[in-house]
Amino acid sequence: MTSGAGGGTATAVGITGYGVYVPDEIVTGAEIAEASGIPEEVVVEKMGLREKRVCPRDSGDGSDGDHVSDMCVKAGERALADAGVEPTDVDLVLFHGSEFKDYVVWSAAADVAERLGASEAYATESYSLCAGAPIALRQARAQLLAEPIDTALLVSASREEDLVDYANERSSFMFNFGSGASAAVLETELAAYRTRATVHHSAAITDGSFSRDVIVPAGGSVEPPSHESVEAGRHTLDVPDQEGMKERLAPVSLPNYLDVADEALERSGFDRADLDFVAVTHMKRSFHETLLEELGVDPEADGYYLDQYGHVQSVDQLLAVDEALDAGLLDPGDVLLFLAAGTGYTWAATALTWEG
Repeated sequence: MTSGAGGGTATAVGITGYGVYVPDEIVTGAEIAEASGIPEEVVVEKMGLREKRVCPRDSGDGSDGDHVSDMCVKAGERALADAGVEPTDVDLVLFHGSEFKDYVVWSAAADVAERLGASEAYATESYSLCAGAPIALRQARAQLLAEPIDTALLVSASREEDLVDYANERSSFMFNFGSGASAAVLETELAAYRTRATVHHSAAITDGSFSRDVIVPAGGSVEPPSHESVEAGRHTLDVPDQEGMKERLAPVSLPNYLDVADEALERSGFDRADLDFVAVTHMKRSFHETLLEELGVDPEADGYYLDQYGHVQSVDQLLAVDEALDAGLLDPGDVLLFLAAGTGYTWAATALTWEG
């Protein structure tokens, strides 16, 4: 396969189409409460989870149809159709979703490119965990501005709900993990009538002191899979020092969110007063409201709370945009912020102007 080539020097990058996909199967907050022993009111109100979408567990033959690659293909088809772009016109396919995917040590990006018919694209992957959406926009924008390519397709999907053990209280902040996919077409040859959003500048902060706070204990080189590790349930998400993580994260999370938001806005020629909508990672309801209020926007009118999806890793931002459009919360000319954080711990933001 060869990479495509565009002409000239690009000066702007925009999202010209997007697509989202979620599986049909629903798990309710009441069901999570029953499985975990956490009161339903806490799950629904405090954790902010009325329901979420999950993938059916595989029968073992790969036939369930909702693996990470499958969901990326479905979202990618919708994004390409929305943009009016042929797959053969795509120069870059960038996967920025979950590391937990169809196979271990495997390129979902290459598989998705092949299945979509993006035969002229090169395919690569970017892992920033739940901070992936604004960082993927940053990376793709930079490549489109610097290289002789015109069109990129960003795809993301997660089904990390498979890795959640509701009996493990230490991992309770991840009980909101749901499944789904998103995709966005980025182009440099922009026409006003077909540009959904102009992509501006970004910012990110990483605090590596949190790098080992959230892990799947077994399955890697530190503890290779074995009968014993499977029987001990060591292949699900865990937080070995839950209280220690909470104590260290609480003082820095809000300031870091605000810092990357301010920096991305400033680099793009804006400030908080210009901000019209925030598409942010799903988090507990009180923190969501506090964060948006600190940014000077109304959590109800200028953000969308994903309590019917939960947290779908780097899919959250486009899910929020899709729901916001249905609710009439986005207007042409609005300044939009993709804001996210992912364990590791990285906080990231990218500013955009919604064009309609």
